[in-house]
Amino acid sequence: MSFFVDFLKGENNLRFHLKWLRFSPPQILVIGFAGIILIGTLLLMLPISNTTGIPLGFIDAFFTATSATCVTGLVVKDTGIFFSTFGQVVIMALIQVGGLGIMTMATLFSLILKRRISLRDRLLLQEAMNQSTMEGIVRLIRKVLLFSFIIEGTAAVILTIRWAFDMPFSKALYFGVFHAVSMFNNAGFDLFGHFHSLTDYVYDPVVNFVVMFLIVSGGIGFIVLADLVDFRKHRKFSLHSKVVLSMTAALIIFGALVIFVFEFTNPRTLGSLNWGGKILGSLFQSVTPRTAGANTIDIASMRQASQFFMIILMFIGASPGSTGGGIKTTTFTIIVVAVIAMMRGRDDIVLFRYRLAQERIFKALTVMLLALLLVISVSMVLSTTEDTHFLMILFETTSAFGTVGLSMGITPELSMVGKILISLTMFAGRLGPLTLAYAIGPKKGKELYRHPEGKIIIG
Repeated sequence: MSFFVDFLKGENNLRFHLKWLRFSPPQILVIGFAGIILIGTLLLMLPISNTTGIPLGFIDAFFTATSATCVTGLVVKDTGIFFSTFGQVVIMALIQVGGLGIMTMATLFSLILKRRISLRDRLLLQEAMNQSTMEGIVRLIRKVLLFSFIIEGTAAVILTIRWAFDMPFSKALYFGVFHAVSMFNNAGFDLFGHFHSLTDYVYDPVVNFVVMFLIVSGGIGFIVLADLVDFRKHRKFSLHSKVVLSMTAALIIFGALVIFVFEFTNPRTLGSLNWGGKILGSLFQSVTPRTAGANTIDIASMRQASQFFMIILMFIGASPGSTGGGIKTTTFTIIVVAVIAMMRGRDDIVLFRYRLAQERIFKALTVMLLALLLVISVSMVLSTTEDTHFLMILFETTSAFGTVGLSMGITPELSMVGKILISLTMFAGRLGPLTLAYAIGPKKGKELYRHPEGKIIIG
C-alpha cells in the first residue's frame, strides 16, 4: 500500500510512513476497503451516474458502492435501468478492485511502474491473500492478475458472440465485458433490468456454462488456480487445493440434487421447464450460492426447503484467497472432519493423510462462531426494523455476509436502518470476521504463563 501512496503523492514522505507503520495489516485492509467504498459512494452520488439526472441519496449510493466493492450484488436500484453508462462503469471498476483486492491492484501499478515492493507491502499482500508465509507472494500476485485478465477476457469474447445474436454488437460487447467481470469476481450485478438477472437464459447452455465457469474459477481461489495450471509440471496438488476442489465439487453436485428434488414439481420454478431446463436450472442454482448472486429461476418462488438449503450454501461460501465470501469451504471441511474424528474417538484430524494442527481447528471454529453470531444478530435486529417474513430476512442477511447477492426481493424495500445493517454485513463478509476481529482487537502478545488445567463436563 505504501508504494501506491508514494505513486499518488510523488514523494517519499518519511513521517507518513512512520505513522502508517503503526497500523497492523488487518487494520490497513479495513481502512483501504472503507476508502474505496467512500470514493465509490461519492461517484455514484453524481447526477451523471444515473439516468434521472438527480443526485442519488447517500444511503442508496453507499449501499450500492458497498455491494460492488464487497462483490455482493444486492441492489436497491436496478443496475441496468437506473444507472447510466458512467455509473455502470464505476460499479464495474469497484467490482474489479474489490474482487481482486486493493493490494493486488496496487501491486499491478507497482509492477507497471517497475517500483520496488517493500517488506511492509509484502506483509500486506500476505494478509490480503490469506497466506501463511511471504515466500513467493509477489509471484502469486502476478499469477492472480494474469489468470484474472485471461479468464475475464476469454469469457467476455464468448458472451459477446452469444449476445450479438440478441442485440447490437456494441451493446453485446459492453454486456460481455461487464458480466465477465461481475461473474468472475462473484459480484452478481447484471444489466438486463427489472431485477430479472439471467432468468431469460435458463435454457441457454452457452450463457449457463460460461457464467458457471466464471463463478467457480473465481470462487475456488487463486492459489488453487495456480495449482491447476502447474499440475502438468508438478503432477500433484497441495493439500489446500485437494480440500477446496473436492469440497467445491461435493457441494455443487449435492446442491444440484437437492434443488432438483425439492423444485422438480414446483410450477413456478423447475416444474414448468423441460428436462434440459430442470438440469441446467438446478445446477446453476447450486453454483450461484458460491457467492455469485446471479440466478436463472425466481428465488422468491422456490420452496422454503430450497431457500433454507441455499442459506446453508451461502453461509459456507467460496474458498480462501478468492473473490467470494462466506466462512469458506476449507473452514466447513475442517469442522466436519473434526466432528467425525471426535465421534470416532480419534485424537488427530486427518485430511488426505495429513494431520492438521490444533491451531487450524481453533481458527475454523472461531470463524464459524463469529460468522454465526454476526448473521444471527443482524437477522434479529432486522426482524424488528423490517416488516417481512423472518426467512426472507435470514436469506438477505446470509446473502450479504456470504457476499452472494441473491435476494428474495426485499432489498429495495429495506428501511434506512436495514440498508446500513446489510451494508455493514457485506463489509464484514468480504473482509472476513476474523480479519475484522484482528483489526479491532488489541495486538496479540506472548503469554508469559499458563493457567492450571481444569475440567468441564460436556454433553
